[in-house]
Amino acid sequence: MKKKIIAYNRVEKPVLEKLEQQYDVHFFKDVDTKKDPEFLKQLHDTEGIIGLELPVDGQLLEHAPNLKIVSNVSVGYNNLDVDGLTERNIMATNTPGVLTDTVADTVFGLLISAARRIPELDRYVKNGKWKVEAIEPEYFGTDVHHKKLGIIGMGRIGQAIAKRAHFGFDMEILYHSRSRKPVVEETFNAEYLGLDELLKVSDYICLITPLTPETTGLIGKQEFQLMKNSAIFINGSRGKTVVEHELIAALQNGEIAAAGLDVYEQEPVQADNPLLKLDNVVTTPHIGSSTHETELKMSELAATNLEAGLSGKKPPNLINPAVWEKK
Repeated sequence: MKKKIIAYNRVEKPVLEKLEQQYDVHFFKDVDTKKDPEFLKQLHDTEGIIGLELPVDGQLLEHAPNLKIVSNVSVGYNNLDVDGLTERNIMATNTPGVLTDTVADTVFGLLISAARRIPELDRYVKNGKWKVEAIEPEYFGTDVHHKKLGIIGMGRIGQAIAKRAHFGFDMEILYHSRSRKPVVEETFNAEYLGLDELLKVSDYICLITPLTPETTGLIGKQEFQLMKNSAIFINGSRGKTVVEHELIAALQNGEIAAAGLDVYEQEPVQADNPLLKLDNVVTTPHIGSSTHETELKMSELAATNLEAGLSGKKPPNLINPAVWEKK
């Protein structure tokens, strides 16, 4: 008899088809996982879960006594109760590495788009407002090259952003992270600063930290007040790392010049969110890793993690190694 697994929300089709050859796969998309009767029924004897943004908490785990592994199709895993999984000897995995360059491209795209006001000027042209050859100075953007870029979080993605900025745009790299990175400092001529100092001197600020209790609400009113009035803020981390209503106020009050956002406090964004009415905000729908190539690689890596765990092998991207050490 095939082992039962649940696939949730997003597993790329070729990977899902391959999994269906090996396992009894039950696919669910955007269901209420606390109430959906079919989901709860299948969860009872499921041994593995693979997918995106499934909230795995104590309540779900009570319905999954046979669960052995949860394989996130994501580098982030704030949707997982890792302590609860570890207590139950359930492996948890993620998909780091394969999305690094793609997310860095997205973040840098937001930075350039906000700086040069590309979405706003795209509408300007399409709406028939371009009446004279030279546009008015009120529509001018700001340079990216040779400016100061402050990166908050210098993991894989932060380093990929620094690489693009340093070698491609001759930007001065400043960074803040939990620990200093001597290799980063040498490679990109980067300078480590305390958070407050970084906020004060940077022309562009990219937030690219994971969401943890320490980073929840990391950037709020006080931090925006420290930034230059000309600063452009980019969030490619998670929406809850920023106090969103205080970001809105900073943008409306001219405390900062603009923002580029791929993540939000609530997703999908509500239609009445003031961010959607501001011309100085570039918005994308959490597409950091959303290219055909990268999404396929993420699903493939998640499947590799899942298959390893279900066959008694150590998954290559195990988040809670304590579970394996108990075996």
